[in-house]
Amino acid sequence: MSPKVLVAGIGNVFLGDDGFGVEAVRALSAHPLPDGVEVVDFGVRGVHLAYQLLDGYDTLVLVDATARGGAPGTLYLIETETEADPGAGDATGAGAGPQAAGPGEGPVLDGHHMSPDTVLALLGALCAGTGATPPRRTLVLGCEPACVEEGIGLSAPVAAAVPEAVRMALDLLDRPAPDEAGAPRRELRRTP
Repeated sequence: MSPKVLVAGIGNVFLGDDGFGVEAVRALSAHPLPDGVEVVDFGVRGVHLAYQLLDGYDTLVLVDATARGGAPGTLYLIETETEADPGAGDATGAGAGPQAAGPGEGPVLDGHHMSPDTVLALLGALCAGTGATPPRRTLVLGCEPACVEEGIGLSAPVAAAVPEAVRMALDLLDRPAPDEAGAPRRELRRTP
């Protein structure tokens, strides 16, 4: 049995280049993928992503807009730490997640504004409570945004980076060559 891999597209398609992750996984889903690989468009539904991860994945690949100061359209591949530093920003450069509401309280969770570090922190809490195991490896395939202001559609440099991001993801997944009939396409799943 091959290891289970979840490729999660995250971001808000109504905020310009923040929709990079959603567009990239949509393009990725058109390619044949190895057994055990799931490609899911989570959009802004971070809580659903955390619960999906309880199904037991070996590797998580988050595909997201990633502000790190490079030129718009620059792609990054970042391997996250297994133990999050509570005061550090997330791997995508979005800053620290929601702060605790008060002494002894957990983070304030907003299901539509959860950064990847907040999702992983929630996953840690869920795993501790359920006995589930978090992914052994978490990667972020990110793209430097040009504009994350209100508006639909990617900027030209970010849209041009989508095909290369798909190639990077396929290399990561080490896809097998299609057979004579061609490997079946995987349907892109969207969370409810």
